[in-house]
Amino acid sequence: MLRDEILKHPARVLTETQRAAFFAKGYLTLPNYVPERWLARLRAALAELMTRSRNVTQSDDTFILEEGHSAARPRLHRVTSPQDQHPTFWEFMCDPVMTDLAADVVGPDVKFHHAKLNVKSELGTRGFKWHQDIPAWPHTDYSPVSIGVYIEGCTLEQGPLAFAPGTHEGPLYSMYDRAGNFVVRIRDEDLTWLTDDQVERAIGGPGTTVLLNCRTVHGSVENRSDRARPLLLPVYSSADSFPYTPSPIVSPHLGDIVRGKPARVASFDPRPCELPPDFRAGYHPPWNAQRDEEQRSAAK
Repeated sequence: MLRDEILKHPARVLTETQRAAFFAKGYLTLPNYVPERWLARLRAALAELMTRSRNVTQSDDTFILEEGHSAARPRLHRVTSPQDQHPTFWEFMCDPVMTDLAADVVGPDVKFHHAKLNVKSELGTRGFKWHQDIPAWPHTDYSPVSIGVYIEGCTLEQGPLAFAPGTHEGPLYSMYDRAGNFVVRIRDEDLTWLTDDQVERAIGGPGTTVLLNCRTVHGSVENRSDRARPLLLPVYSSADSFPYTPSPIVSPHLGDIVRGKPARVASFDPRPCELPPDFRAGYHPPWNAQRDEEQRSAAK
């Protein structure tokens, strides 16, 4: 659904000022949005997954390990598709606390695309370079929104999400390096315009929630604190928005309608989008691609 159509429907969670801010900047931070009754359940589910990860010795399709991970001291970068690993996460993603919020920015009929849980363990977990999301999973329009929930809150030292305001209205940058590798980051020479004083960062207490437009330039730095920064990131779209490439993160819930009704007609935004590699041949996680790029540069 396109913006003008979305705005014809009254907001259920956001104020009109908040909704206008989201569409103007390409993101919105809601301090302490998720109630404690849900945060307690999400923490318990995360604890169960951390316990499961103790038996994992190398990254797999579910657990992306951080350097130093061990059974005695589990360190995770990410849990892929957490909604498929513990029922609490899917129940939360289908709850009105999330789906009504999504509806305010994508329209009343809401579709689930994928999710990840970026644990970002303490003391050195790497950040993620400046990028835009939608070239990894192009849709017929630009309604997809990531809704990030800081389960334990986030401070500046923990490597919060950082944004370049208004960039969702600008160009889509290539996510390939000069050698043709899909590294999910914007080339340095394309970012000479971005200065630190332009950057805004999302911090806040437990339950603080961030809505992120799929075209917005964003990234994060490493977690330098002594606490993990678990960030749950489900992605929703309008029901009439359809992916036209294979999803890099698969799930039985891909395409589920979590609010409203399915679409009978597709929405189209004529602005083009760069295509990702064919993920049917396998998915190379983007932080590994960025690490490989750094190693290639260092070897020259």
